[in-house]
Amino acid sequence: MMAASVSLSRSLLALRPGAPVAPKVSVRGPDSLRAHGAAVGLPVGCAAVPELLELTGERAGERAGEGHDPYTRTVIEQAGILVAENSMKWSRLRPTPTTFDFAPADKLFEFAGRYGQLVRGHNLCWHEQLPPWFATTATKENAESLLVQHIQAVAGRYAGRVHSWDVVNEAIHVPDGRSDGLRKSPWLALLGPEYIELAFTTAAKADPQAKLTYNDYDIELDTEEHVAKRAQVLLLVRRLHARGIPIQAVGIQSHLQASGPRPGAGVLSLIREAAKMGLEVYITEMDVNSHALPGSADLQDAAVADVYKQYLNLVLPEPNVKALLTWGITDAHTWLNQSKQPWALRSDGARQRPLPFDDSYEPTPAFFAMRGAVDSARRPLAPADIMAPEKDSKDLYAPFAVPGSPGVAAPPALPASVVE
Repeated sequence: MMAASVSLSRSLLALRPGAPVAPKVSVRGPDSLRAHGAAVGLPVGCAAVPELLELTGERAGERAGEGHDPYTRTVIEQAGILVAENSMKWSRLRPTPTTFDFAPADKLFEFAGRYGQLVRGHNLCWHEQLPPWFATTATKENAESLLVQHIQAVAGRYAGRVHSWDVVNEAIHVPDGRSDGLRKSPWLALLGPEYIELAFTTAAKADPQAKLTYNDYDIELDTEEHVAKRAQVLLLVRRLHARGIPIQAVGIQSHLQASGPRPGAGVLSLIREAAKMGLEVYITEMDVNSHALPGSADLQDAAVADVYKQYLNLVLPEPNVKALLTWGITDAHTWLNQSKQPWALRSDGARQRPLPFDDSYEPTPAFFAMRGAVDSARRPLAPADIMAPEKDSKDLYAPFAVPGSPGVAAPPALPASVVE
């Protein structure tokens, strides 16, 4: 009882006139991720779920987002660029071989248009999330027509309104054992390696204004697995570029871990190799998985924020890194808390905290790590040879150094800001 009285007395003391009050840190308006990105010319945003976004609720005279639910308000305030988390994948768009359901995707574009946001398209060709009918309907005889018609219909519908398309997603899988590194996917089985070029050339005709992107994961670290996959991704991109296939960007998904190895010189080398081909790079799906990290929410937050800080301070200063998106904006709707897979579940049963806002839409330490990295993203620290003259096409198939391989020279030094 006495402890309760003391606690109450302290509360009353804190409320008395003139008592010091801890300032509330602003994360809205000019203090948002969106505003800080715009200030340095870097679109910053997130994956969004159109079904959760409100198109009504705002009243005349209110600031954008004021009359909306917390999810909608946060997406409006924090994101200058959006990507559909699932609503533009085959399984959602194609209920039957001959029909499309564009309603959620249309809603995303309407929302983005209303609030001045860019939109990335994700994705036009992927081996996962194909509709149930695909396995029994797609054949070697009709697969090309299915792919071409899909890209024409989807990219054509939103032509001129898309910042960039993930044209082909996750086509590399080294464990499948092919010399070209390609994944043994339904598309490869039906069409052969040419399906990748077909997808890009079709997308270019359907939407000439969008930046066409190859997007992949597990290419950020300097582990043996990531080094091998990163090398195959680079070879694929170089082959496409050498043959004049319309590709303008590489997407680095950046699903990172709070424990274990951190990204380093290898991903920096990939970004710089892309720059030599005149390609942009986008950080497309960033979050930080803390399922294997023991400890409290505070310890999770500190480790997650440290990954954001180190990684973004490493990659964002590169001149050809042109966009930054997290895979979701709030822990309340992250796929990591929806999955029941072992790589997502914490042993203590706690929810993960991988994103800039927590379950209650309060900013996490990751928010401030992101914002700080964005603020310094355009500091001139890159060496002069980063944007070296492009190689001749005949040199694109020549052997090239892969960090970590035997006999390869030391990888590029990390910027001092990252080493710190």
